[in-house]
Parts: sequence; C-alpha cells; structure tokens
Amino acid sequence: MDAAAFSTFAIAVVVFAVVLVFLGVKVVPQGSEFTVERFGRYTRTLTPGLNLIIPVVDRIGAKMNMMERVMDVMSQEVITRDNAMVTVDGVVFFQVLDAAKASYEVSQLELAILNLTMTNIRTVMGSMDLDELLSQRDVINARLLAVVDEATTPWGVKVTRIEIKDISPPRDLVDSMARQMKAERDKRAVVLVAEGERQAEILKAEGEKQAAILEAEGRREAAFRDAEAREREAEAEAKATSMVSEAIARGDVQAVNYFVAQSYVEALKHIASARNEKVILLPMESSGILGALAGVAELSREAFQGRGGGATPPSPPGGPWERQRPRRGERTSPAAEAGDAGFDGDGA
Repeated sequence: MDAAAFSTFAIAVVVFAVVLVFLGVKVVPQGSEFTVERFGRYTRTLTPGLNLIIPVVDRIGAKMNMMERVMDVMSQEVITRDNAMVTVDGVVFFQVLDAAKASYEVSQLELAILNLTMTNIRTVMGSMDLDELLSQRDVINARLLAVVDEATTPWGVKVTRIEIKDISPPRDLVDSMARQMKAERDKRAVVLVAEGERQAEILKAEGEKQAAILEAEGRREAAFRDAEAREREAEAEAKATSMVSEAIARGDVQAVNYFVAQSYVEALKHIASARNEKVILLPMESSGILGALAGVAELSREAFQGRGGGATPPSPPGGPWERQRPRRGERTSPAAEAGDAGFDGDGA
C-alpha cells in the first residue's frame, strides 16, 4: 500500500511539475510582444523568443502585433468650405511602438485610430475649398498625418502615412467643372489666337516699314541718278549749243539746219509712233526736211574734210538745197512735183 501510494504521489508531482514548466515557459513569435500581468497588474513585456514566467502568479495580459499595419478608412461625405458635398475615403498606415501603452492606454486600438482619422478628415477637408481639395492632396495628407500622429502618440502608436484614395464630387458638380474647364481652355485658345494675330500684324507692319524705307531709298537713288543724267544731258546740250553758236558766229548756217532737222525728225517719230494714228498727212512744207538732211550731209562732209585733210566731195549741182531735176522727156509724178515746189520754196 505504501509503495503504491508513493508511486501515485510521485506521478502526481511529476505531472504537476510538467504542468508548471509548461505554464511558465512562453515562446513569443517574431513581430509580436506579450504583456505580463501579476495578479492583474502589468509587470513587464515579453520580447520575441523563449521567455519564462511564474506560473499561477503571472499570466499573459495582451498579445500585441508590433509590425506596421494598414487599415482602410471607409467612405464618408464631407462638406467643403464652399458648401460642396464630396465623398472621400482613404487608408491609414500605423505601427505599435509600445505594447504596454497600446494595451492599457486605449481600448480597441484600431477602432480608435479609425474614428480619429475619419473625424480629422472631415475637419481638414471641411476647411478647404473644392478646388484646393482636388489639387492639393499632398497638403491634405500632410495635415492629416500631423494631427492623427500627435493624437496617437500617448497610445504608443506611430502613424506613418495617411493617404486619401478617392474624392468624388456629385455628378452635377463634375459637369459644371467640365464646362468651366472647357470655357477656360476656349479662353486660352482665343487669347493665343489674338496674340498670334497681334504678332503677325506687328511683323507685317515691320516688313512694310522696311519695304517703304527700301523703296524710299531706291527712289532717292533713282532721283540722284536721274538728276545726274539730266545734268550730263544739259551739259551736252549746252556744249552743243555753244558749238552751234560758234559755228553761226563763223557764218556756218549748216549747224542750224542740223538742229532743225533733228527736231523735225523727233517730231515725226512721235507722230508716227502714236497708237491711234493709222494715216499721217504731211503738209507741203514738210518736204523741206530733205533740204535740212542735205545740210546735215554737207556738215558731215566738212567734218570729215577737217579730220582727214582730203578733198571735199563735189556737191550736187545747184548746191545742197537743190534737188536733181528729171531729164528731158521723163515724166514726174504729182507728189514729186509737190516735193520740188516745197523744196524750191524752202531754198528760196
């Protein structure tokens, strides 16, 4: 009996010891921390690995995930400063830094962080206009992060990021924004077209100005050239007149016949070159030009004689003013007779 009782007692002690060892040894996984409570009071925190506690006296209070976690912020309606209703949702990234504070400073940690984020989203976005809301998401995220992180610091939690995922204005507001954007783009297009036309007009005016300047310079140069040509022509005319005057002073009337014949020929040329003239009627006195031409020929012979020193070719009978008469027995036409009469009259 004593041996059997002793064996039973020994087995019970061994079992109790095994149970105590099992209850006193705690293995904490990586990325987690456990809090230890002794008679309901927090004493210490177990880190990842093998840890020992006093069985029955100590117990595990809270098992806290120390890794960074992400939590979705549900959609909610926000009224902006300019009374626009928008629907907003987001996401929060946070990490527990102190397991004891996260366990005993706040109840339902994730729910507290979620509600704190949602209320601050309404506060921050409600103080902004719709245009700012749509164009300044970085500013919204930074302001939300600063406010929520400061509020969760006593809980042993670090809020790493808060991101606004979607901002959805009402459909009618979206249509109004689209019309506003279209009007703004049309305005820019009109401004650009007007600016282009203005620049084109300026360039055109500059081109016309340069063209006018060049044209004026060309007219001035042409005027200078014309004046120089007229000056040279006047000098030649004066020289010719001087020579004629000298010839007349010496008693040589052939120079006068030369100038008269030249003027006569120029006048006939202008009359004949007129477009509306088909028939030219010459007066009887016009046949006197032949006598002037004969005077030119005589003047030429004298000039050649003065240069070459040779004998002067014989003049036709009767002098340069007399035309050759037809031989006896030859018939003359009335035009020839009229020319002869005019020539005789000029010679007389």
